[in-house]
Amino acid sequence: MSQTITPELVSLDVGLGADKAAVIRALAARVVAQGRATDAEALFADAWAREQKDETGLPGGIAIPHAKSGAVTEASLAFARLAPGVDFGAPDGPADLVFLIAAPEGAAEAHLAVLSKLARSLMQDDFTTGLRAAKTNDDVVAIVRNAIGEGDASAAPAAAPAAAAAAAPAATAASDLTVAGRPARIVAVTACATGIAHTFMAADALTAQGKKLGVDLTVEPQGSSGYKAIPQNVIDDADAVIFATDVDVREQQRFAGKPVVRSNVKRGIEQPNEMIHEAVAAANNPSSSRVTATAAVATSAASDANVGWGAKIQRILLTGVSYMIPFVAGGGLLIALGFLLGGYQVGDEASTVIVNNALWDLPPGGLGQYLGSVAFMIGVTSMNFLVPALAGYIAFAIADRPGIAPGFVAGAVAVLMSSGFIGGIAGGLLAGFVALWFTRLEVPRWLRGLMPVVIIPLIASIVASGILILFLGRPIASLMAWLNEWLNELAATGLIVVVGVILGIMMCFDLGGPINKVAYAFAVAGLAAGSETNQTPYLIMAAVMCAGMVPPLAMALASTVLARDLFPPVERENGKAAWLLGAAFISEGAIPFAAADPLRVIPACMVGGAVTGGLSMAFSVTSLAPHGGIFVLFAINPIWGFLIALAAGTVVTALVVIALKRWVGRKELEAAEAPFEAVAVA
Repeated sequence: MSQTITPELVSLDVGLGADKAAVIRALAARVVAQGRATDAEALFADAWAREQKDETGLPGGIAIPHAKSGAVTEASLAFARLAPGVDFGAPDGPADLVFLIAAPEGAAEAHLAVLSKLARSLMQDDFTTGLRAAKTNDDVVAIVRNAIGEGDASAAPAAAPAAAAAAAPAATAASDLTVAGRPARIVAVTACATGIAHTFMAADALTAQGKKLGVDLTVEPQGSSGYKAIPQNVIDDADAVIFATDVDVREQQRFAGKPVVRSNVKRGIEQPNEMIHEAVAAANNPSSSRVTATAAVATSAASDANVGWGAKIQRILLTGVSYMIPFVAGGGLLIALGFLLGGYQVGDEASTVIVNNALWDLPPGGLGQYLGSVAFMIGVTSMNFLVPALAGYIAFAIADRPGIAPGFVAGAVAVLMSSGFIGGIAGGLLAGFVALWFTRLEVPRWLRGLMPVVIIPLIASIVASGILILFLGRPIASLMAWLNEWLNELAATGLIVVVGVILGIMMCFDLGGPINKVAYAFAVAGLAAGSETNQTPYLIMAAVMCAGMVPPLAMALASTVLARDLFPPVERENGKAAWLLGAAFISEGAIPFAAADPLRVIPACMVGGAVTGGLSMAFSVTSLAPHGGIFVLFAINPIWGFLIALAAGTVVTALVVIALKRWVGRKELEAAEAPFEAVAVA
């Protein structure tokens, strides 16, 4: 395995920019300059995305921006000792020691282990003191290589004893950290999104603090290279559990029934003393929060701790929609295929044809009618899961497994009450929150095994479905009936184009986010009501799909054909992939562009989406398929109308975004890019 850090990757006592973005860009450029990555902007984008999730500044003037990136060809450490320091979000001020940890997308366990050793070394005062005292790049390399096991220990310069002593933290006075008259026994799990740095730093911080306080503490860092599970007998004997995680705890059911303290992983690094005291307090409090027996009811509790209810509900709804889409895509395409093989009339007698005929006993319409009926009925069966799956997985996102059964039941009741996908959303939320409440009840140990299997599904189903039947189902059904009637009236009066414009804007507003998904779910849910005499649902589906294809196709056109100079290399590469994503109706293909420049990309997409949605309606384009883009043209009529509407919106969006990038806010953009360009020239 080659050396992870070299003298050429070290910068001493320099200023790399006024903010952390500039510093990360400069270090990414240095990694590329050494031939260890292919695209500085792509590496920066991946590290910056990680930085946006959680700032990487740590106490003691340290920052560790890091990422796994497809642009990295060789695991690397780029180091800068900054003068002056730059704010990376640490509570005690700017960072002067900055490591960019760059790992390949498919990094081997050996590489990940090396990078993890660095993270753990940063928790040692003699390591950071040595870095601050280093005179040359070679000194830094020797210190780091010795710490990560790549170098000769004798080659590393010793840290100044006085400085090391000054840097050593004072021992923390322990209060009463006993349980039942003996030292507390605590187990902990640490995990971050990438599993490289914060995971192991939190583990070491907790372990070190536990030794200082005289607590029996065992930590399980769940990193990218895997993890060694704490023995079950140690867990069974523990008084409390600490979860310092940004992602789901693996095999959380091992800790069922234990008092628990939860936080994000950075708190495990910054406040290990407080977390240990809280764990001991929880162990001595009979009413403290405990890990449930259902594996992971609060799967995202750590990450949810810092977000509001709006963001939580958005995550919950998107979870339901993401699990629903496979039912919709497969079922919808099969229905479209049924129409293609058997004609519009296939839906009227499909079930009768299947029951009374076979391949060796074909109906009067021949093989086409029979195969069309088979495809149609399979598709209809799949589509019938649309609302139950939506509700079931909304409940799952709230309460984990205990929410699935009551959620599916509530979704089926929503269908029974004709309340559509809105009823499904309401039922899923009800079922999920009722199930979640029950999972948090303190029950005797003998009853815990029955809770997720019998009691929670039974009571949550009764409550959620009962509320739908008694109170919510009929009003929501009336709302859906009014909405469909209103759309039919608009179609009859020629104002259906306005609906197309509105749906087009919604599809392009957040590129796969909740507003996009609401428009899509509305279109898909209406397909079941479509027929040869009621074309409105098919018109809506065509407008939604066509408009949803515009953003990625427009970004591809602008970045790879019309104005390559306005887009950085990483976006030009993304543009190549966006051609296929857009053609397949995957709106998310435009997200990299929108994330980098939302105030210009999103408005441009909305303008193009409005044009496409309106034209699709004006041309009376219908789609029998709910997904697939150009790959389901056989289910779209007229094809020429669909393609013209798509091309018009794509061109309009591309031209608008080019105009905005060229003439609106260009000075601010140039100012933001200046530090990176200066580094690149240097």
